[in-house]
Order: sequence, then C-alpha cells, then structure tokens
Amino acid sequence: MSWLNRSLLLAIPLALAACGFTPAFGPAGPATALRGTVALADTNTRDGFEFIKRMEERLGRASTARFDLDYRIATKQARLGFTTDGAITRYNLMGSVTWTLKDRATGAVLAKGVEQNFTAWSATGVTIAAVNAETDANARLIRILADQVTQRLIALSPTITAGE
Repeated sequence: MSWLNRSLLLAIPLALAACGFTPAFGPAGPATALRGTVALADTNTRDGFEFIKRMEERLGRASTARFDLDYRIATKQARLGFTTDGAITRYNLMGSVTWTLKDRATGAVLAKGVEQNFTAWSATGVTIAAVNAETDANARLIRILADQVTQRLIALSPTITAGE
C-alpha cells in the first residue's frame, strides 16, 4: 500500500469526526435510545416470527418499551424461468412490510413507512431441494425487510428520540 493510500485511509476517521459524525449506536449516538425500547406487535405467522427475530437481533428485545412497532408483511411469488416443456425453473419472491412506530405513552405516530425488496430461488432438481430453496428464500426476504426497517429507524432516530 502506498504512502498516499495509507494517509488517506487514516484521514477518513478524522474527517468524519470533524464534520460532526457520531456513530448511531455510539456513546452519544441517537439510536442508542432505540435499544431495548421497541416492542413489536405479536404475530402468529412464520414471516412474523422471522421478522421479530431479526428486529430483536438488531435492536434488542424490549425490556422497557417506549415505542410500539406495528407492521404488516405481504409477499408474492412470480414465475420467471421455464423449460421448453413448460416446467418452472426459477421464482421471484417480492415482499413488502408496512410499518408504524408509535410512542407508547401518547399513542402518537413517530414514524411510518413501507419497505420493499425481493429475492429468488431455483426450482430445478429434486422436490425437497426446491422446497428448501423456497423456505430459505422466504427467510432471506423477511430478514432483508427487517434490516431495512431497522436502518430506517436508525436514520430517523434523531427525530424519533428528540423529545428525551
């Protein structure tokens, strides 16, 4: 690595500090107020359980809930690849999560949004492999959507937690 590249690499943290950059979950970061304070709506679906699992991995389980997160997950399959005899070889799985974050004490809506994404899987091979690929694709999609909601909450955390 050349001297110039090393200097540039070392200068990046200094430049970020100079511009007022604060890590979201750092000691004085705005997203620290979200850790362990976001209670997720109960569910009875596999997608809902996957969503809650990932959200709690990212934000922690609500021990002292200050916020309620309501969400609705929707998924839809699309057939993509076909063989000459009409067999389906590839599927797309599109999904969206519509979410609303509310202040638990007042019920006021603090943030809301819709996150969308997709994933795909191959349906070639034996039936059990195709079923496993579909299940894996669905879990991946829900994880992606939960990550997107988390990222949005982190980005909005300065306004969400401003009233502290």
